[in-house]
Amino acid sequence: MAPRPNGLARAALRFRPAAFAGTFVALLMTVAIVSACGLLLETGIRADVPPTRYAAAPVVVAADQQVTLRVGSGDGAYDVSAQVPEHARVDAALLDRLAPLGRAVPDVTFPVRDAAGTDAGADERSSDAGRAAAPAAGRTLDAYGWGSTAFSPTELRAGRAPAAPGEVVLGGPGGPDVLGGPDGPARITLDTPAGTRQFRVVGRTDRPGAWFSDAEARALSGHPDALDAIVLFGADPAKARAAVDGRAQVLTGAGRAMDPQLAGAKEMLAGLGGSFGGIATLVAVFTAAGTVALSVGQRSREFALLRAVGATPRQIRRTVATEALLIAPVAGAVGCVPGIALASWWFGRLKAKGAIPAGVDLSVSWIPLVCAVGIGLATALLAGWAAARRPARIRPGQALAAAAVERLRPGWIRTPLGLAALAGGAACASLAATSSGPDAANAALGVVMLFMLAVALLGPLIARACAALFGLPLRAAGASGSLAAANSRAHARRLASAITPIVLAMAFSSTLVFLHTSEDRAVREQQETGLLADHVVTDPRDPDRAVAAGAVALTRTSVLAVTGSGPERLIQRASAQGVAGDITTVLDLGVLSGDLARLAPGKIAVDRTLAAADHAAVGDRLELRLPDGTRADPEIVAVYSRGLGLGEITLPAADLAGHTTAGRPTELLIRGPLPAGTGPARSAAAWTTAQSLDRELNAWANTTMASLLGGFAAVAAANTLVMTVLDRRRELGMLRLVGSTRRQVLRMLRWEALLVSLAGTALGSAIALATLIPLTKAVTGTGPYVPPVVYGSFVAAAVVLALASTSLPARRALRLTRA
Repeated sequence: MAPRPNGLARAALRFRPAAFAGTFVALLMTVAIVSACGLLLETGIRADVPPTRYAAAPVVVAADQQVTLRVGSGDGAYDVSAQVPEHARVDAALLDRLAPLGRAVPDVTFPVRDAAGTDAGADERSSDAGRAAAPAAGRTLDAYGWGSTAFSPTELRAGRAPAAPGEVVLGGPGGPDVLGGPDGPARITLDTPAGTRQFRVVGRTDRPGAWFSDAEARALSGHPDALDAIVLFGADPAKARAAVDGRAQVLTGAGRAMDPQLAGAKEMLAGLGGSFGGIATLVAVFTAAGTVALSVGQRSREFALLRAVGATPRQIRRTVATEALLIAPVAGAVGCVPGIALASWWFGRLKAKGAIPAGVDLSVSWIPLVCAVGIGLATALLAGWAAARRPARIRPGQALAAAAVERLRPGWIRTPLGLAALAGGAACASLAATSSGPDAANAALGVVMLFMLAVALLGPLIARACAALFGLPLRAAGASGSLAAANSRAHARRLASAITPIVLAMAFSSTLVFLHTSEDRAVREQQETGLLADHVVTDPRDPDRAVAAGAVALTRTSVLAVTGSGPERLIQRASAQGVAGDITTVLDLGVLSGDLARLAPGKIAVDRTLAAADHAAVGDRLELRLPDGTRADPEIVAVYSRGLGLGEITLPAADLAGHTTAGRPTELLIRGPLPAGTGPARSAAAWTTAQSLDRELNAWANTTMASLLGGFAAVAAANTLVMTVLDRRRELGMLRLVGSTRRQVLRMLRWEALLVSLAGTALGSAIALATLIPLTKAVTGTGPYVPPVVYGSFVAAAVVLALASTSLPARRALRLTRA
């Protein structure tokens, strides 16, 4: 009677549960990490927040907050988009065009600050009544036009609405309901994007803020010809859409939210769940497939016996498939629980760090969970089918003899594929080394992926090479070392299954962590070397007066640079600084060509990496989108080398006028004594330290991703080593029978574990270096920075992991053997 595959599979699970425990753990972890990334991706796609400011506005006309670029031509053309760095605005002339459709209310929002402490306002602020009506000294408020109260309800607590120039209504909790004293209305001096002005306080409201007449609000905003939005009452949205043109769009429903942080959060979540999730999925599938293949390979003698007693190849394959169907769904269902927990923790940490708006919640649905379980099941089936091909196809008479020894010749499928991946990785490494900018980054990503694929496919050959390389020093370690070297050579496939997860952990963790350490060190060095100023005022007061006294005002923001040509055109975000004053007195940008003295409206200086990405030089023009999305094509007058730490684009502040949300400088750089009345200042060293804290989120994200991938691969490596040792009980028992002591056997296993850990860390380090060298040269202009303590901890962790995962199960196996 022929054996039944379903019965064989159930019997194997029942009588040898330990043989399948490793497969269960690997599939569970695979589903956990894939489902977590899938949940983040789904959240990024579905994330939304309810309207706040425009909740009572039926129709909102606002500018498209995306810049779209058409790339290519003909049938191959496609669009690439990017979020504008700051708020995009609509043309004020659109207000007259929309007025016939209904009531059209212009909306502008801009920051103002009480100019307390400046000479301009000291005399006017002397009365007690004036101080009572003003906000706290130096406090920044959002300012609006009074017409916005039609859709953003605001109640007057005292006084009246502003109607004439020079009038303001102030709001906020607390404070008396007085508007003046015996000498007349209270006066306040406010620092606005249009300059410092004095205003009469004519009313108080229940909400924090400052309100001006609509006409004056537009004049003070710094962009009188542009509006943040236009709110329509009683208008047909379809007719409004027909009346607008250009980048203006008509928003209703949830589209009225217009939360700038939401777009960034969606992009970040999609990147984590998509880009990182894709890499994590590949790592998880590689590792799980290796574990399944190891589990099947360990039972080659059983399959050989089944073939000898009459089992057909189809029955062998069905047995392996049935085992996968019995294990994978259960492992997947259990793995969804830690996957949801991991996604919730990750999402919560991002929200706590301010990277995600408070109104966004994690989306948990069946789609990513079912996909993750399906990936785990497909991995188990394919890996089991591939591993069962040889024992299923071998002739019954040769089955037991073939299972007694490990096959030495390389596989005719995986070896050519592995060599092709190795050649592709070498080609990508060469391309990355000779490229710059985004091209080098893209090629470097291919390096790590192709080399990892090569290691997975060529594992047995690599393991034999490592055994031969480390075999010589092992033989000098006595009988135990010689046994370890002989075992490693004779069981290269078993050795490869243990080395591969350690290579994965080392390569990915080192790439992510040391990329950040290299970039962080380059940024700090550029800032320490390039900052010549003695004081940095990060919240300047009356910057125009400070610039007149010799200070340099900077408006720090971001722009979008369009680089490349033809189908290779890209939109990349670049840090920018608008300059008012002589920048050469406070910053040494490391000019490589050109002259910063030529900076003028329509002329810019750029960092060398940005110039290389666009293949541009002094005299060429660079296509930009200013912070609000307005197109500009300035001429390059200088190329410098310290853009990573000090700003990738330097341009006159006049070119940014009306194109930033704040509408005013964000920093003052002062060399020499600190003048009075400029605002709170930091030393150059304190400013550099603060910039490091601003990069904390990026560092945390890199460390988290490295921990997830490295931790997953580390557990997979431990799982593989435990499975390998427990499967060697017969071999360990035979060593004891021929006279080996328990200590000698344990010492042999420790030497093997040391070989596995050192080989894995060496290969992983080589792959990481092949990726990091071109990548860091493209990003920082220098080689990678590898902190010795951090790298040493990685190596020590790999060694301790291998020793613990080998020694602990070996002790149990020896006890079982003795029993």
